[in-house]
Amino acid sequence: MDLVAYLEKTVSPDTAELERAQKFLEQTAIDNFPQFLNQLSEILVNPTNGQVARIAAGLQLKNALTSKDPNVRLQYQHRWLALALDVRTNIKRQVLLTLGTEVHRPSSAAQCIAGIACTELPAELWPELLPQLVSNVLNPAQDTDLLKESSLEAIGYICQDIELKFVGANSNEILTAIVQGMRKEESNMHVKLAATNALLNSLEITKANFEKNTERHVIMQVVCEATQVKDTQVRVAALQCLVKIMSLYYVHMEDYMGSALFAITIDAMKSDIDEVRLQGIEFWSNVCDEEMDLAIEASEAEEMNRAPEHTSKFYAKGALEYLVDILVMTLTSQQDENDDEDEWNPCKAAGVCLMLLANCCEDDIVSHAVPFIHNHIRSDNWQYRDAAVMAFGSILEGPNETLLNPLVMQAFPVLIELLADPCVIVRDTVAWTLGRICELLPQAVLEQPYFDSLLVALIECLGNEPRVAANVCWAFSSLAENAYESASVEPDKEPETYCLSKAFEVIVKKLLETTDRTDAHQANLRSAAYEALMEMVKNSATDCYRHVLDTTNIILRRIQLILQMESHVLTASDRTQYNDLQSLLCATLQSVLRKMKPDDANKISDNVMNALLQMFDNTSGKSGGVQEDALLAVGTLVEVIGIDFLKYMEHFTPFLYLGLKNYQEYQVCVAAVGLVGDICRALNKEVLPYCPQIMTLLLENIQNDNVHRTVKPQILSVFGDIALAIGSDFQHYLQVVLITLQQASMAEIEKTDFDMIDYLNDLREGCLEAYTGIVQGLKGDDKVASSEEVKLVFPHVSHMVSFIEHLTADDDHTDSNVAACAGLIGDLCAAFGTEMLGFLEQKVIQELLTEGRRSKVMKTKTLATWATKEIRKLRTTLDNKPQ
Repeated sequence: MDLVAYLEKTVSPDTAELERAQKFLEQTAIDNFPQFLNQLSEILVNPTNGQVARIAAGLQLKNALTSKDPNVRLQYQHRWLALALDVRTNIKRQVLLTLGTEVHRPSSAAQCIAGIACTELPAELWPELLPQLVSNVLNPAQDTDLLKESSLEAIGYICQDIELKFVGANSNEILTAIVQGMRKEESNMHVKLAATNALLNSLEITKANFEKNTERHVIMQVVCEATQVKDTQVRVAALQCLVKIMSLYYVHMEDYMGSALFAITIDAMKSDIDEVRLQGIEFWSNVCDEEMDLAIEASEAEEMNRAPEHTSKFYAKGALEYLVDILVMTLTSQQDENDDEDEWNPCKAAGVCLMLLANCCEDDIVSHAVPFIHNHIRSDNWQYRDAAVMAFGSILEGPNETLLNPLVMQAFPVLIELLADPCVIVRDTVAWTLGRICELLPQAVLEQPYFDSLLVALIECLGNEPRVAANVCWAFSSLAENAYESASVEPDKEPETYCLSKAFEVIVKKLLETTDRTDAHQANLRSAAYEALMEMVKNSATDCYRHVLDTTNIILRRIQLILQMESHVLTASDRTQYNDLQSLLCATLQSVLRKMKPDDANKISDNVMNALLQMFDNTSGKSGGVQEDALLAVGTLVEVIGIDFLKYMEHFTPFLYLGLKNYQEYQVCVAAVGLVGDICRALNKEVLPYCPQIMTLLLENIQNDNVHRTVKPQILSVFGDIALAIGSDFQHYLQVVLITLQQASMAEIEKTDFDMIDYLNDLREGCLEAYTGIVQGLKGDDKVASSEEVKLVFPHVSHMVSFIEHLTADDDHTDSNVAACAGLIGDLCAAFGTEMLGFLEQKVIQELLTEGRRSKVMKTKTLATWATKEIRKLRTTLDNKPQ
């Protein structure tokens, strides 16, 4: 009874009572976890308990079974499986008996069942569950709608959260139950909704059913029929199914597009109900996504002189005139100037869909969209003016530049005029459109007779509302990059002057003022202004250099000022803004330092380093984000002043060590590891006194299972940097590093997860870079491996070559993997001479180098060509040797 009472208090408006209830529940779970779960399931199954208690019991039980955090979920699953069999059996029995007895929605029992199922089904336990749930839906004797509904909910939750392979064997039965619940004859809308949502969550497991005409027709029929019911929730869920079906099974949709899908989705796009309209628009956005992917596939197939596996049916082009007419009218549906900017609505969805259509249908969209733009861009109604500008901004990517440039030229005077529109929404959309033009069609901007007028208008608009000013900042970012590129005659050489030179000082001054606005925290304005400032500095011509120096001093003064404010930060909100500002100032500092000449950087380096050391001192243990950005700023200073950074090492290394130890905030750890590489490249042998501590921390991180996986490839790569820096002295660490590399190079992963495939490739690349650095570092400047130190590596050459062969055989290897392999092969040849021929004259190595020479990436091509020549040289040397 105590437990019931406390569960009922979990919804108490009295905070103290609520906290007492939470503490009681937490302590009860700690005192006797199995009994706690048992009691929760008994409260949930008992219909005499109040609704609040039953819902709270279900929630507590579900939260003890699963979590959104994958690591916590795994711990909970192990904890559940460790419970005694009789405890698990009893809880499962109770939650199954609860189905159909709850009067609230959604069913708590269904969620608990899914939590248990996602643990037990992969462990080949509870095989009777899915047949039982299906029987609850199909068995005429089980004639309660609540039981059908909650059983379908449970099926849906399971399919949503479990890997497909664990329910694939039951896919036919699951689909039968779902279709039963969705059929036209089902009059209970709650059952129909649960079935439709279950289908939405199980569409991936129905692949085999979609391959068969008769089964596919049945599924498509019930879905299409469900889009026509009056109940909005069912209709929206059915349209969501169509959206997902188009993504998963585009190749099978030809039979249905003309006869049903076109009419259903066009009708949905015209609906008065926003949720329905959104799904109609989303359907065509998905069509565009699929057809753009198919266009890429066709292009790649043509390059390789083969037929593509699937071809586009060009549904988007076929429907274009109807879609554009509806979408541009949907753009006029912005109801109020005070509408929530972040709320997803049909107007925003229509803009995105137009952009996708422009990318998908290219030139064809222009003739359909331009009449609306011409007719309404000067409309008296702000909603139509806004829609016309939004439509124009949305079609700027996809169509050919030669088609768009004259339109942009023609539109410029109107857009500049509309930057002063009385309506803030129109000004915002105009600023966004100008940003798109600056990014996508720079020549149309830079060659404009209105260019100076545009700059004046944009500078003025930086004083506008935050949402407008933020888009203007983005326009300046794109403008700076493209103006610099346009003025650059020689690659990697800074132009003497460019079209922003005259206005550079004014723009930078205005951006700095913008970062200081009292409302700069709104609409991400402060961040946008600092990013624009960074782009302006990065893309500045030589004649702007004195303004860059001035900006550097301003940024340093701001860092000093903000550090003095540390003691005034009181609330969590102030702390967040304070940390964000420190991060932005660090990023801007990097930008100005990169642009500085070494002599000028040296003049201010003491001030820079003092400020950064104070920042580390202030943020130690408080903000990982600030530590990360400060470490990156130090890295930039190291790159600019090189060996002169040595004077700061004694004061800085304690913070570097803290960063290397901070694996909980892995971004900080990654930044610290990257900085070790920067320091090694700058200081070379001078880094030696700091190596024992650095190597200890790096090796500890490699061996620590709690270190985030993104850190480890970086550490392996840095071993190569350290070896290159300290040369023969690396032999002290050689054996332990080689063993570590051997273990890392043998790592294997489950190929179903794309993130893990990327991780494996990064790990392998880290190993290759480490081997390369070690071989080069120990070899030194000798023409051939006469140094004794490099000979210590030779026993490991066989493993290195096997590793390269293993990597080559993996179809998922990347171009940069190939480049790293080629680099190592070339270095091994240079280090060990003709002894390498026995290892390298293998078919698989030759195939790898051929792949590298054919690469479109210049670095890969160059390294593979060099490695091939090195092997040939060795062969020639051996052939010419007197016998």
